[in-house]
Amino acid sequence: MKTLTIIPSRLSATRLPGKPLLKIRDMSIISHVFKRAQEANIGDVVVAAEDQEIVDDVVKNGGKAILTGKNHKTGTDRIYEALQKLEIKDVDLIMNLQGDEPAINIEDIISLNKKMVSNQSQMGTLAAKMKDLKDLDNENIVKVITNKNLNDDEFSKARNFLRRSSEIANTYHHIGIYCYSTETLKKFVELNQSKDEIENRLEQLRALDNNIDINVALASSSPIGVDTEEDYLALKKIMEYKV
Repeated sequence: MKTLTIIPSRLSATRLPGKPLLKIRDMSIISHVFKRAQEANIGDVVVAAEDQEIVDDVVKNGGKAILTGKNHKTGTDRIYEALQKLEIKDVDLIMNLQGDEPAINIEDIISLNKKMVSNQSQMGTLAAKMKDLKDLDNENIVKVITNKNLNDDEFSKARNFLRRSSEIANTYHHIGIYCYSTETLKKFVELNQSKDEIENRLEQLRALDNNIDINVALASSSPIGVDTEEDYLALKKIMEYKV
């Protein structure tokens, strides 16, 4: 099966405008993510951006990017437009990576792709073990509850995604990476946003509300995302120290 990785990106993030182009080790965050996706070596990689500045930056750093519209409600909608514009006919799976996680574990990307192929899944994602039970009440950490306890071999179905949880059993820290079959991606973007999706600000609930199964693979760790200036400075310090 052939996989295409598409990374949605935009400059107009509410909490940290312009973050895709913030620099770490003299390279933008979005270009770092592109390089990590390339290193996973599971197929071609493209950035789908609503801003020409992002496209120019990715291309300057040796990557591939495509310009999309500015009115998408979710990153998944942006990915689907990019897929249509690319006119690639023989792709079976689409990997959706977050553009603000330059420290994403490459092995976790590979693992998710392998499990999608071996299980012939419609849609898959990643989750990590909860670091602190206090995080159950932290709405900024999205939780996923699975049908079975996750281990390296398990690819359990998600029962629910939520921002706050009182349930401990089979509850994990959700990592916002998705892999879809091309048919499932097309079906997903044609669906109306569900009530649960809008209320919880979690687009994956649109899938569950429409009987699209989401399988969950266990990640080795939770990647550090960049949502605030504090996140950026902390991650910059870690990544530059490792050089």
